[in-house]
Amino acid sequence: MKAITFLLHTKQPILATSLQGYPNSDVSFSYIPGSMIRGVLISRYLQNHGLQNTDDILDDSKFPDVKRLFFDGSTRYLNAYLYSNDKEKRTLPVPRSWLKKKGDEVTDSNPVNIYDFSYDQPDPKISYKSLNESFCTVDDEDVVLYKEKRRINIHNMRDRKKGRGTDDNGAVFRYDALDAGQTFQGVILCDNADDVAKIKPLLQPKDIWLGGSQSAGYGHTEISHIEEHDIWQEVGIDHEYREDRELLRITLLSDLILRDRCGQYVAIPSMESIADDGDRKVDPLTQLLEQLLEVKLEPQSSFISSLVVGGFNRKWGLPLPQVPALAAGSVFVFNYVRELNIDRIRTLENQGIGERRVDGFGRVAVNWLEEHREFKAILSDSKNDATHQPNLAPNTEDSQIAATMAKRLLEQKLAMGLLDKVDRVKLRPSKLSNSQLSRLIIVARQALTEERKNPVTDLLENLPKNAIGQFEDTKVDGKSFKKRICDWLNEPSTWIDSEHLEVKVAGQSVPSNIVEKLKLEYTLRLIMAVAKKSIKENQDE
Repeated sequence: MKAITFLLHTKQPILATSLQGYPNSDVSFSYIPGSMIRGVLISRYLQNHGLQNTDDILDDSKFPDVKRLFFDGSTRYLNAYLYSNDKEKRTLPVPRSWLKKKGDEVTDSNPVNIYDFSYDQPDPKISYKSLNESFCTVDDEDVVLYKEKRRINIHNMRDRKKGRGTDDNGAVFRYDALDAGQTFQGVILCDNADDVAKIKPLLQPKDIWLGGSQSAGYGHTEISHIEEHDIWQEVGIDHEYREDRELLRITLLSDLILRDRCGQYVAIPSMESIADDGDRKVDPLTQLLEQLLEVKLEPQSSFISSLVVGGFNRKWGLPLPQVPALAAGSVFVFNYVRELNIDRIRTLENQGIGERRVDGFGRVAVNWLEEHREFKAILSDSKNDATHQPNLAPNTEDSQIAATMAKRLLEQKLAMGLLDKVDRVKLRPSKLSNSQLSRLIIVARQALTEERKNPVTDLLENLPKNAIGQFEDTKVDGKSFKKRICDWLNEPSTWIDSEHLEVKVAGQSVPSNIVEKLKLEYTLRLIMAVAKKSIKENQDE
């Protein structure tokens, strides 16, 4: 297998639209998808051969190499991830088995401990949280984290004839794009060594346009440092150093699309997707890995996330079907019976697994990281000039619209944080009667209407003797429920992630007085939700 590596320098923002975001918004991936690179090279191939009808290149008698170069997976176009100028290498997705202590902030000066729970169990007395950064480089126990820079622009739809927005055609929408001034490294893997000489010319000239809205100032990218490699390791570590481990750890280096035995797409194995293998029940991923590595595997643990992936077919002029997938960075831990075959590992990593491998999906790493339970992580210096957002003139209609959008985004973040917190809060033991919980809900709803916390604090300070015992004996994370409610009301930051409050749209942030009102509102909603959850649990007992 040969590889072609090249750098992509963004001269304009790139809109590589994912399926995230809200109505009237487009949110870009944190990388440049391999499908986008492949599409540009197909377009250049057509231009070089003077073809107007795109179907002509599928004629094997005229173009026998086309299917191998672009369609059948013999040539694979990997996602272009952020390039580390300091390390001079392509970064990789952060493993989802990595967590940090809640409250620890990764900076470019003070190292923070990162814990890999694919090797150890978390301390139940400590609260952990996932990392916000998307990419990393690893050197032994030293980790550098990277986060892509983004640019948020607000546009409004215009009537083509009038040249301006109208009541019927004037929607405001938002582009959250990869910012200009960043460098990504792309990789093209070729099973046929002769194909390198056919693909490299397609990377010239150096100026290309990627992604959507190219006529609106998006997409200009410059190619440089085109290099050819006879041997290329995606994780930069020889297979010989990764075959002899106590457990097998599979890390996804890109999103993975899998089907179960019934042909259905699956992102998280379920009982319906598990196949019988004699006396064993095997999920689709385990079954596939067993076939490719020729070993019996026993799943031990997993750290996964799922998402929905799609795409766009320029030939059809239509979006691709949306299917569930396992997210890049997911980690799977297996016990295995006998030694791993190094040639099997090499083939697995070179070819990838699952569907759409030609577009960079299904990249995996076998035993990527050393058996370290703890890493020292710092943030790349490039974070200092992170997201660039245009500033709007104050007290204008545009700035008011941006401020309203920022407030709605903040509300959505707080709502998501609320759901997560309610799911994690356990009243253990729960000594509160349903009547006391109902009373708490009524008073919290009153406080919500009045936009002040006094009704709840007054209730807790004037409880009858029997109710005081119930509130004191009911514990939440080691504290009495009464004390925990007071902590939430007096200091909402004890449960609200500070990052949820950092919302800006086009330079417009949410005014501090509104932020304080929202913090109180969602704290009261949290109290009500926990009480309702406890009532339901009491009824189910």
